[in-house]
Amino acid sequence: MGKGKLAKFADMETFSNVYQYPFSVIGHDICPMQGHWRERCFGNDHPIVLELGCGKGEYTVELARLFPDVNFIGVDIKGARMWTGAKMALEQKLENAAFLRTNIEIIDRFFAPGEVEEIWLTFSDPQMKNAHKRLTSTFFLERYRRFLVDDGLLHLKTDSNFLFTYTRLMAEHNALPVEVTTEDLYHDPNIDEATRQILSIQTYYERMWLERGLAIRYLRMRLPHEGSLSEPEVDIPIDDYRSYRREKRTPLQTGR
Repeated sequence: MGKGKLAKFADMETFSNVYQYPFSVIGHDICPMQGHWRERCFGNDHPIVLELGCGKGEYTVELARLFPDVNFIGVDIKGARMWTGAKMALEQKLENAAFLRTNIEIIDRFFAPGEVEEIWLTFSDPQMKNAHKRLTSTFFLERYRRFLVDDGLLHLKTDSNFLFTYTRLMAEHNALPVEVTTEDLYHDPNIDEATRQILSIQTYYERMWLERGLAIRYLRMRLPHEGSLSEPEVDIPIDDYRSYRREKRTPLQTGR
């Protein structure tokens, strides 16, 4: 591990807005913050919104700046990346921004029923080979239901046509209410101004993708507590790229 990463990990241990509970530490236990984020972390009773797979935390920080009466928590397992957003939030005195370093597979151990209002998924790995790992799969949606309010909002912002199509089909197959859907966010005249303001936040990698001419897709849906969930049995065209400056890793043309 490089000296830069070691220094960032050391910083993270001192950051007051960072909570670190990777699976290797928490095991099968429940996080002591579960059900207590508002009073112990934020000191208020404002709504809580998560960004899962927050990377450098840029989106979490910008949302916190836009909405000072909402509490935002960026979640990721990569501490060296998260350091950027956590440091930025401290420097800008954004007391409504916090960060949780953990595995998203166990996210339901960190929040009590109804403790979270909304979830943001910003440029998540589409996981084209493994539906189980997709952050909009039944595996994850069932976990979100355990702590998200009934009919809570799920936002997906992505450059991946595969993940966007898969999520849209998941919503259709399971009759999940979709409020907004667009395949070209920045060129869709039907997006209202309030939504466009939120979605105009651009991360470093998003700006690169836009420079390449890639369309940014967005879907907002609600997740009711009632009803069973199942996977759509539909073949979806595989993306012809993986991420910035990388070619796709699979010879397959479609996936489920």
